[in-house]
Amino acid sequence: MNETKQNGTSADLPGMEGFLNRNDSLEKLQSQTVWDLIIIGGGATGLGVAVDAANRGYATLLLEQCDFAKGTSSRSTKLVHGGVRYLAQGNIGLVYDALHERGLLLKNASHIVKRQAFIIPCYGVLSKFKYLIGLKIYDWLSGTFSFGRSSFINRKNMIKALPEINTKGLVGGIKYFDGQFDDARLAINLAQTSVAQGAVVLNYCKVSKLAKKGGKIQAVTAYDMEKSREYQLRAKTVINATGVFVDDILQMDKPETKPLVRPSQGIHLVFDKSFFTSSNALMIPKTADGRVLFAVPWHDHVLVGTTDTPLNKPTIEPKALDEEVNFILKTMQQYLSKLPTKKDVLSVFAGLRPLAAPQKETGNTKEISRDHKLIVSESGLITITGGKWTTYRKMAEETVNAAIKVGNLEPVPCGTKQLAIHGSITTPSSDDALSIYGTDQEGIKNLVLENPSLLKKLIEELPYTQAEVVWSVRHEMARTVEDVLARRLRILFLDAKAAMNAAPKVAELIAKELNRDEHWIADQLESFYSLANNYLLEPYHQIVAVSH
Repeated sequence: MNETKQNGTSADLPGMEGFLNRNDSLEKLQSQTVWDLIIIGGGATGLGVAVDAANRGYATLLLEQCDFAKGTSSRSTKLVHGGVRYLAQGNIGLVYDALHERGLLLKNASHIVKRQAFIIPCYGVLSKFKYLIGLKIYDWLSGTFSFGRSSFINRKNMIKALPEINTKGLVGGIKYFDGQFDDARLAINLAQTSVAQGAVVLNYCKVSKLAKKGGKIQAVTAYDMEKSREYQLRAKTVINATGVFVDDILQMDKPETKPLVRPSQGIHLVFDKSFFTSSNALMIPKTADGRVLFAVPWHDHVLVGTTDTPLNKPTIEPKALDEEVNFILKTMQQYLSKLPTKKDVLSVFAGLRPLAAPQKETGNTKEISRDHKLIVSESGLITITGGKWTTYRKMAEETVNAAIKVGNLEPVPCGTKQLAIHGSITTPSSDDALSIYGTDQEGIKNLVLENPSLLKKLIEELPYTQAEVVWSVRHEMARTVEDVLARRLRILFLDAKAAMNAAPKVAELIAKELNRDEHWIADQLESFYSLANNYLLEPYHQIVAVSH
């Protein structure tokens, strides 16, 4: 079976522009002589830059060494928010920008972003007034992009709203509104949006070298890890949007460059929803070490996080530390009547924040800026780092504006404030398991009409079907079992054991789509089981016969 024919192109399905097809991308990569922008990094920031640049009409190429959103961008707390704690720190500008970007995301990606109620429990009379005043300022800053007014809840209604809350000393609570989303799903939709606008995106393609002429970057060397082929790609501008790995690219440009980023690790624990049955989210405004903790309903589970642990060196697959797990469990046990323990954790995942490195060492990541940094090197390399998911669009706008100057590109104004994200739908249905795909859900349903066996669930306890796996390979550039189970579907992040149980069927479906053999399946399963065990607090040895 020819992969190009099997996967199809956006031209094969009228009205469904923006499908991701790796062979298409490789063909276009070779046909372009000079790119206006080459973006290194396929996380939130890089994908946002690709959308913005392509929307302005620039020849745009994005290269990602792993899969889209493999790192930090798939490991967030799943919040589209202004940042209540940044308000407490006095960072009004950051909060104002984030609240307005939050509103744009709700409008432009309504199939993924939704309005979410949060409740702060109050165990003292003074605290309820302090938090309510702060959140009224939060409401005011949001202006016309408001998600709803903050209000006080008395003790009786508080217990109704959060049935599992610890009632000892409880005087009431504050209810406010923010946004929630699926980060990896939005990343894929941004990749699709950029392609619909004319960009070329490619995963598993690593930039290994920057080529200069007269001290200015003129080209990059990229290695396609799947096809084992190297490319020399000319560019007017090169964007370093590699998150916690920006220093690697900066040192590729200038070896003596001092570190720009100080990575900070945050972990999340995922539990069965029985520990937290409310549709409201819980926000703990001040933990024992002065941080903020959330318990958020997510895909019929509850996600709890996060921590803030300074690290010296980033890794592609970070691991949760015992002290981080214990900290979250201990904190949640103070607030919930049903006490979660380690054996109740279905999945634990860690992510790294690319925080701007401090000028002097304090060892305290709370003092490091959460805002983003945009830097243009002498060579013309443009580096964008920091920030957060909510402000990705604004960061991208600033980056493309910088690229126009550096690359002497014809100026075109930014148009992404009004640009609908791929899949965006006017009236999304929250009841349908496929609603998160937005307009693409019809394509998945058509797959089932063509082949009814694809309606079968991957595993009984979760709603994901075989059709979604086929869709993700054909139209979302999923290449591995991990791509599907970690990021196209979120099973690894929701329940690592369930993901391991689903892996053989997923491997079989991918192999059929991509013409892979039994050795590939065996390698994929071995690799995925090893990875998935890092998402568990106790190893789980999965041995499943694979059918062919």
